[in-house]
Amino acid sequence: MQPFELTVADAAAAVAARTLSPVELVDSVLDRCDAVEDRLHAYVTVVADRARRAARQAEREIREGVHRGPLHGIPYGLKDLVDVAGVPTTASSRAWADRMPGEDSTVAARLTDAGAILIGKTHTHEFAYGLLTPQTANPWHADVVAGGSSGGSAVAVAAGTALFSLGTDTGGSIRIPAALNGTVGLKPTYGLVSRHGVAPLSWSLDHVGPLTRTVRDAALVLSALAGHDPSDPASVSAPAGPPASFPADVRGLRVGVPGTYYFDRVDPEVEAAVRETIGRLRELGATVTHVDPPLTEYVEATQWGLMAPEASAVHEETLRATPHLYGPDVRLLLEAGRHVSALDYLRAQRTRSLIGRAWGRLFAGIDVLVAPTSPITAARRGQETVRWPDGVTETVTDAYVRLSSPANITGFPALSLPVGRDSAGLPIGAQLIAAPFAEPVLFRVGTALEDTLPDTGGLAEVHQADIIHSASDR
Repeated sequence: MQPFELTVADAAAAVAARTLSPVELVDSVLDRCDAVEDRLHAYVTVVADRARRAARQAEREIREGVHRGPLHGIPYGLKDLVDVAGVPTTASSRAWADRMPGEDSTVAARLTDAGAILIGKTHTHEFAYGLLTPQTANPWHADVVAGGSSGGSAVAVAAGTALFSLGTDTGGSIRIPAALNGTVGLKPTYGLVSRHGVAPLSWSLDHVGPLTRTVRDAALVLSALAGHDPSDPASVSAPAGPPASFPADVRGLRVGVPGTYYFDRVDPEVEAAVRETIGRLRELGATVTHVDPPLTEYVEATQWGLMAPEASAVHEETLRATPHLYGPDVRLLLEAGRHVSALDYLRAQRTRSLIGRAWGRLFAGIDVLVAPTSPITAARRGQETVRWPDGVTETVTDAYVRLSSPANITGFPALSLPVGRDSAGLPIGAQLIAAPFAEPVLFRVGTALEDTLPDTGGLAEVHQADIIHSASDR
């Protein structure tokens, strides 16, 4: 096994034991970038010289007995919305082509303090306003999308060009690409991880979180990120707890299985994989209960009623001054958001409060909700719609966001983990949702599944297999 193939936990153990040096680890990841980046385009910028300097510093510190924790010497990727002093933040947009931050975001500063080593800035769908990341290739097959908006972050982890990465999630933008690329993706509780220094899309829906190869790795990274930050008005003080407190044991946990909404209009292979996952939890000793998530008929209107006007407000001045620098899809969405009335925005905020309270009552009776992350696997590039057996036609974007946005509206934590592959060999993700600040429950359930389910991850083969995807037949 090459060092770039290691999980964070395994690499951390080897670095701490001094059987693997940070220099060897970073060189392995950079060599992997050289081997596959021309096909994947996961990165906007690779900071190889900076990474090698940081690796040499980490090696010296560890040799001298200074160990900063499990992320010390671990190479990672950072979504190109997140500021690092002296490294461009472009948001994968011509509108920000020349933007150079003068200071670190809070999450970048915390990762530096933890000893993590930045490999580069990963591609996003422009300004995170989309779910495809078209410039980045899915490592499982070149003809299907990477998902988004944190597509570059997911691909870097899946392909071995980072051991972990950070993404942002406004309507599913961590969990969707995680599901499509076979990685773990965590959207923490709203306010648990600071967004200071992160380009906003929709301030009342935005979250920052990790993409990793294992659930244990997600817990390690979250521990370095979580904590109150006075620079983020939404930041809270509730900690996630140390990774050691997450036993891989689900006996006695109450698992909710949605009877409606989450299994409506879902690809049969996706549904089968997720239901098999639920069956595995029952075998492991969890109590499975069927539930009906409340007020789901208002989710789509509420998501767009919040996101569209907030995004347009964020980009108001730049859109007015340089509209030609935006991609046509993002420009259209931003211009449309300007026409949402204040009354409609306030109505969406009111509905969000009602949904949050109703979901709080739902979780009084369960510990975790288990459902598909996405109703479909990775769609073909250029595919615009999905036609369901009941005759309903849905855009690919609407299909992707449909099952992930409830956790953004409520702010509840949600984790996607790989639970199998479809007949074309493409990854399938299951989504775990818990009550606010119940990340330990997500890690407990996710780790138990990870330890027992076959084919729940691993590095992608980076287009080496001929995969015939069936998306066009849907």
